[in-house]
Amino acid sequence: MTEAPKFQGEAGTVIEQVIGWLNDGLDAAMATVVSTWGSSPRPVGSHLGIDADGNMVGSVSGGCIEGAVVMEGIDAMRTGRPRLVEFGVTDDLAWELGLSCGGEVRVFVEPFAPWRQIWADTGRALAGRRACVVSTRLDDGRKALYLDGETTGDLAVSGSLLQGIRQALADDRSVTFEDGGQDHFLRVYAPPRRLIVVGAVHIAQFLIPMAELTGFSVILVDPRRTFAADHRFPGLAIRSEWPDEALADLSLDRRSAIVVLTHDPKLDDPALTAALASEAFYIGALGSRRTHAARCERLIESGAESASLERIRGPIGCDIGAVSPAEIAVSIMAEIVSSMRGGKGS
Repeated sequence: MTEAPKFQGEAGTVIEQVIGWLNDGLDAAMATVVSTWGSSPRPVGSHLGIDADGNMVGSVSGGCIEGAVVMEGIDAMRTGRPRLVEFGVTDDLAWELGLSCGGEVRVFVEPFAPWRQIWADTGRALAGRRACVVSTRLDDGRKALYLDGETTGDLAVSGSLLQGIRQALADDRSVTFEDGGQDHFLRVYAPPRRLIVVGAVHIAQFLIPMAELTGFSVILVDPRRTFAADHRFPGLAIRSEWPDEALADLSLDRRSAIVVLTHDPKLDDPALTAALASEAFYIGALGSRRTHAARCERLIESGAESASLERIRGPIGCDIGAVSPAEIAVSIMAEIVSSMRGGKGS
C-alpha cells in the first residue's frame, strides 16, 4: 500500500484524499481545470477527485458542472481512458455564481491509479518544501514529474517542452503548453511562500494579515514575549527564540522572505546575518538611510561581505510616501510582491 503523502494547500487535500481512496481499495479519477476563457468560478489547476461511488472532493466550478464531471470521471474509471471536456458558463449562471460574465472551461478527466506513483512523489516533494511540475499530455494522459532538474514518468521530456516546464516553474504558474502539435498541461506544485517577520511591532500587526491574504504562510519571530503576545497576534505561529536561532531552524529557501522590524541592533543584526546566509528571495529591514548605513557598517565589522549587503532592502518598502504603520505595511508588501514577480518596484 502506498502511503498517502501530506500535500499542502487545496489541491493537496484533493490528491491526498484520492490516494486514500485507492489505499482503501476504491477506484478513483481526477479532474483538473486546464484552461479557461472569460470568467471562470475556479482557476486553472483546480482539482476534483471522484471515487467509484460518485463521491467527490474539491471543485472545478462553483457547482454548475460538477455533476457532469463526476459522470465523466466514472466513465474514465470504467474505460481506463482520459478525456478532455469543455463546458460553457452562461452569463445568467455566471451572475448567480458571483461572476461578472460567462465563459468557458476545459477540464481534463483521467483515471488516477496509472500515475499514482507520480502523485505520491509529488506529495513527498511538497512535504520537503520542494517545488515541482507534473506535465500531462492531454491526448493520452501520459505524465512526467519534473523535480530537482530531473524527470520521471512515462512521458519523454526534452527540447521546448523541457524549457516550457522550467519557465512554468520559474513563473509559478500552471499553463497549457503546445509542443510538436500536442497540448500538454504543466501543473506547478509549490509549497506556499513564507514570510518571516522579525519583530512583533505595530507595523507587523498590519503586515501579517496583508501577507496572509496574498497567500504567504507567515511566521513571527520575537523573543520579547511582551511584544509577541498571543492576544496581539491571535492564531499566528510565533517563535520566541533569538532570531538567528529561529531562522536557522526554519531552513530558509528561495520561497522565503524575511522582514526585520525590531529597530534594535541586538535583534536586527543576528536576524540579517542569518538571512544573508540563506537563499531567501527578499530581505528587508526597517530604518532610515542613516540607520541602514550604520547597520551595514556593523554587519561588515562582524564579517559580512560588502557585496552581500546589497540584498538588504533598506529603507524597507516601496517609496510611496508611507507614514502610518498601515501605510508602511502596504509599502513593504508591495516591495515583496515586486521582488517575487520581477517588477520594477517603483
